[in-house]
Amino acid sequence: MTWTESVRRANKPIWDAQFVHPFVMALGKGTLPLRKFKYYILQDARFLEELARVFAAGAQRATDPETARRFAQLVDETITVERGLHERYGKLWNLTPKAMRRTPLAPTNYAYTRHMKSVALQGTVAAITIVALPCAWIYCVIGQHLLKNGAPSEKHPYRDWLMMYASPEFAAVAEWMRTIVDGEVMSAGREEKAFLAELFRTSSRYEWMFWEMAWREEQWPV
Repeated sequence: MTWTESVRRANKPIWDAQFVHPFVMALGKGTLPLRKFKYYILQDARFLEELARVFAAGAQRATDPETARRFAQLVDETITVERGLHERYGKLWNLTPKAMRRTPLAPTNYAYTRHMKSVALQGTVAAITIVALPCAWIYCVIGQHLLKNGAPSEKHPYRDWLMMYASPEFAAVAEWMRTIVDGEVMSAGREEKAFLAELFRTSSRYEWMFWEMAWREEQWPV
């Protein structure tokens, strides 16, 4: 078992809770109210802007050209591929990319992205990678879980979302990030490993909270 597999196992209750979250279950079935999906897409589009900056920090902090190149590629893919999916949905709702970016960050989204950005400002390559790893890995696992019985029908309202996150290409992103972390921790001490494990746990919790945020259509209370 690799180190990243061991920290995922240590956080199994947090990950398992995501499979049975009502937002995720309704998304897979195609019964999720469009209003909630729209809320989610607009918040996730804002999230991806911050995630791209985290990957850019990884490119800057990388100590070898290949790792820097791959992080730079992730910046491009996050903007052109994932955000492209969001913007296609935006067109259906007559929203321009500029209008989508005017969506205020919900409290949970604000907290999650600031958690990642604080690591990006000061963290090592291992820290920058692992703070973003649950996002890539959980979406991959959930996408594959929701499509375990085959691809959704052409009439499924969220088919494009499901197909992207269940794809081998998206799985490759999580696999690469895990490889980076597993390589970095080989020379890490006990305290550093504990710090990295805590970052992984916190981001995993925020992933569950992101679904909950969208399900409740969270707003600032005051």
